[in-house]
Amino acid sequence: MPGITEKADKITPQEIREMLGVDNREIVNLCRQAKITPKKNLSGQIYFSKKEFEILRKVSNEAKTNALAVTEQKAVINNLITRLDSIEKNLTTSIAKTIDEKLDGMDEVVVELIRCKTENENLKQKINELNKENYYLKNSLNSYKPLALGLYVKKEEEFLM
Repeated sequence: MPGITEKADKITPQEIREMLGVDNREIVNLCRQAKITPKKNLSGQIYFSKKEFEILRKVSNEAKTNALAVTEQKAVINNLITRLDSIEKNLTTSIAKTIDEKLDGMDEVVVELIRCKTENENLKQKINELNKENYYLKNSLNSYKPLALGLYVKKEEEFLM
């Protein structure tokens, strides 16, 4: 395996940093995740066995895969949110346009209804006036009583006006 020291079973943290492309903090995190405790040689230098290195590589790859999956999930979620916003805007615009089109004619209808109501009120007043005049004319007609030979006599009229 390239990058491993002369003692084939011992790998230094520097070699791990180079091979895995991580820094010391990430090595510490990988050791926690894998539950590995690094060893020290007689001179106090830290080293890992080849087996521990393989475990750290596996945990590192899983972490990168998980990070990539999380990034992909975020991208998918952001894409969905963007598409939902777009759909919402399109629906809102479409509904607003349809309502505006439907209400465009409503102004004319309202004006026509007001005109018709005014005309209806005028006609009611005219009917009332004609009813009064009709009543007056009937009373006036009824005040004439026939006599012989096509003559009529006018008697007193009754008014309720």
